[in-house]
Amino acid sequence: SGKVVFQGLSADIDANMWKDLERSWNNRDINAEETKKEDKKNEEKDTRFIGVPTIGSDEVGTGDYFGPIVVTASYVDKEHMSLLNSLGVRDSKKITDDKIMKIAPQIIREVPHVTYILDNKTYNQNNHNMNKVKAILHNRVLFELSNKGIPYHKIIVDQFTTPRSYFSYLKQ
Repeated sequence: SGKVVFQGLSADIDANMWKDLERSWNNRDINAEETKKEDKKNEEKDTRFIGVPTIGSDEVGTGDYFGPIVVTASYVDKEHMSLLNSLGVRDSKKITDDKIMKIAPQIIREVPHVTYILDNKTYNQNNHNMNKVKAILHNRVLFELSNKGIPYHKIIVDQFTTPRSYFSYLKQ
């Protein structure tokens, strides 16, 4: 694949040494190439649904720190997209917690959404695997929001399982 992994205490130092050697020997800036690839990938993703009234859902609380599980579905059209862009909304990993805390109240007020919170106690009372729980919760918020008479054209769910498994979990 042409990829290499550096591990250990000096992994970052070793990796940077090799990047510097590549730059000096072959006049190639690997960091710039990686940034270009990432930007192009993000640009392609971002343009697929621009101007298309869309409902999307995602969840938090299922990673390293478990629970409660919070799933939200939101509706975004051209007007909402303009608002989100003006607020500087990006991938939450790319903006600070302070910024999120500042813009969240306005987003909650102005963007139609449905949120469901599954507390740890309720989760532990069932015997389902995590992907089944996520499928049920995503379906719940998507169903509620889509039944509010919102004129959406697409529904997007952050993929945590295959589409086949997702619908199989819902049939059960």
